[in-house]
Amino acid sequence: MKSKPTLLYLTDLYFKANGRNYYDEDLYITSILRKDFAVLLCHPGDSQKYEKLVDLVVFRNTGPVLHYQEIFETFLDRMHANETPCYNSLTGKADMRGKEYLLELTKLGFPVIPTISSIDELDLLSGQEDYVVKLKNGADSIGMERVARQTLHEMDLDNRIIQPHIDFEYEVSFYYIDNVFQYAMYAPDPDRRWALEQYQASPEDLAFAQRFVNWNGLEHGIQRVDACRTRSGALLLVELEDLNPYLSLLLLDQPGRVQFLRNFRQALFNVLKLPK
Repeated sequence: MKSKPTLLYLTDLYFKANGRNYYDEDLYITSILRKDFAVLLCHPGDSQKYEKLVDLVVFRNTGPVLHYQEIFETFLDRMHANETPCYNSLTGKADMRGKEYLLELTKLGFPVIPTISSIDELDLLSGQEDYVVKLKNGADSIGMERVARQTLHEMDLDNRIIQPHIDFEYEVSFYYIDNVFQYAMYAPDPDRRWALEQYQASPEDLAFAQRFVNWNGLEHGIQRVDACRTRSGALLLVELEDLNPYLSLLLLDQPGRVQFLRNFRQALFNVLKLPK
């Protein structure tokens, strides 16, 4: 009998995320993947001893890299040095490298929440009174502050970005596997980010999200395009998660979950150059 290909599935089952249970999602996904793969689970901090024993490393719900920055950097070094296949591919230009990409996208004229990094550029943000300051290497709202315009002049803005505070109707997320749209979810209540419901994306919505996926040019992987719907009806990018986006998979209906995991399985087979 032919042996199954082996996955090293990286996660942090005990990370306490606001409004999410990482362990539920990852245990569900791996229970399905076990039909086609031999699966090892561990935290990125424990992965080195197993990396050469497996066919593919799968980077999933590992929490904000900020909590294990040095471990992550040495992980990247090993992946590149050993040419170990990794899913997601480690070539993303978005949150995988911090939030400086929001500065680039702003300068390129993409529909993002306008983003600057210096108080000298404040006039580019339409002169409003309330702003949001975020760490360039932050995630999951770590280090995020809402401040008044005058307060900005008193803050240490090193390694931070500045955005206007947006009064939006709701947040919506678009999920992709290997640059192909899978499903969308939204939070009808702006104060409950992770109380998500399925969302029927319009052609215009998908054109918006696909533009960022195309810009990123990720070789293979799961991406989540997070956006907000402004009071004027426009969509603006909040962030592009291209390393370990939480999927809210258990909130999907059964057909949606089955289809997503079927496509995920095939994506992993494609990286391994295995037949369907």
